[in-house]
This record gives sequence, structure tokens and C-alpha cells, in this order.
Amino acid sequence: MLSSEVRERLAADLAQAERSRVPISPLTDRHPDIDVVDAYEIQLINIRQKVAEGAKVIGHKVGLSSKAMQQMMNVDEPDYGHLLDVMQVFEDKPVKSADYLYPRVEVEVGFVLAEDLPGAGCTEDDVLAATAAFAPAIELIDTRIKDWKIKLCDTIADNASSAGWVLGENRVSPKDIDITAIDAVLTRNGEVVAKGRSDAVLGNPVTAVAWLARKVEGFGVRLKAGDIVLPGSCTKAFDATPGAEYIADFAGLGSVRLNFE
Repeated sequence: MLSSEVRERLAADLAQAERSRVPISPLTDRHPDIDVVDAYEIQLINIRQKVAEGAKVIGHKVGLSSKAMQQMMNVDEPDYGHLLDVMQVFEDKPVKSADYLYPRVEVEVGFVLAEDLPGAGCTEDDVLAATAAFAPAIELIDTRIKDWKIKLCDTIADNASSAGWVLGENRVSPKDIDITAIDAVLTRNGEVVAKGRSDAVLGNPVTAVAWLARKVEGFGVRLKAGDIVLPGSCTKAFDATPGAEYIADFAGLGSVRLNFE
């Protein structure tokens, strides 16, 4: 467990790395005693600061939601980060690669909530009942840690390595599609680079959202009506290169595009 002073200092280091786009060494190297509670508190320090500066929390993302990623990180549950309005990117506006350190893209089925979710007792049925629609999504991830040399507490402290997201225009009611069987294809400049399916996310993305609702309550956070939730990627992440156009196409859900310059 770290002192509050050390947490504040590490949060400031991450914030400065994001602003300057100069990466820092892993927090876990400098402070081997850092734990998950420390990491989430560091994340929250920076989120609160951004909110104080005018940003608005409009959702959350789940990371480490595949068994392969959990095994790689030697953990048995996902992690989460915040989505801020200032992080959103758009299909019709190219993203400047130079604004990030090591940008990557992930393919996700986004959730748009119509109602608040309960906290500790949240179930998958609660999530489905509260979801207005699913939407095609690409998450833009990044790390402020040099060369992606991250361990669990590094990514949690760094807002779960989140940097942005884009939603496609299409919206589909949970009543009209099987959320566990949505095939997804990612292309880069027209070439297929990955194929996946929505059940790569804990067997069911709804499971990830229910976990998230229960988890964040312990940190005084709730998932609310209007929030966007990204439950985790259907495929592995891909480096985002300047000049590349990425299109994620979801069977029965539509597509979403993200361009880099």
C-alpha cells in the first residue's frame, strides 16, 4: 500500500506523460509494493482533476476481459477505466497519431444505457434491461508507460490504458440480436487483419458490464442512464499507424470507421 503522497506523485507523472507525450518507466518498477487499490486511486486522482478542469465522465471501459489477456497479466478478473467526453473521436474526423504515444485499436460492441444500473447486486438481466442499444465501436487505447511494458497496476493507474473511442451510427436493441454471437471483422486499408466474435469477452459482453457495475460501486462510482460502456475487445489490439483507415464490421450490428493521420 502506497502513501497518499506517493499516489499523488505517480498520478502527476502519468498526467505529465499524457500532456507531453513523453512516456515514463513502469510504476511497478519504481514501486514494487503498489497494489490494485493504489492503482485505482491513482486513476481516480487524474480523473477527478480532468473533471475539475471541465471534462465530463460519460462512460466506462472494461479491460482484460478475455481469458488470454487475464492469463498474460496473471489476474482472474478484468479491470476498468473511465471514458471522458474529451476522449471521444469521430468517424468523419481523422485522428492525429502524434497526439498519442503508442496508439492501438480494439474492436468492441458498445453498450448505451437507458437506465441506471444497480451496484453490488447487478446481474446480467439488470444490464440487458437497462441497455437501450448496442453499437459498433472501436476503442483507441494508449499507454503512458514506455514501450507498453505494463503490468496490471500500471494499466489500471493509467486509466486502463484508455485514450478514446468512436461509435458507429447504427443502434440495435438487445431484443433484436444475440449479444453472444456477433461476428466481427477488422480491416486496415481494406485488408482483413482480424476476425473475432463477441463471446471472446468473458463468454458474454453482458457479463463484463455486470462485473463493472459491481466493481465500481466500491469506489463510489455508478453506471448511469446515458452512459457508454465498452466491455472489451473481440480481437487482439492493433497498432494504429498514420495514414491507416480501420473499419470494424459487425454482423447484424453495422460498422464503424476510424482514420489516422
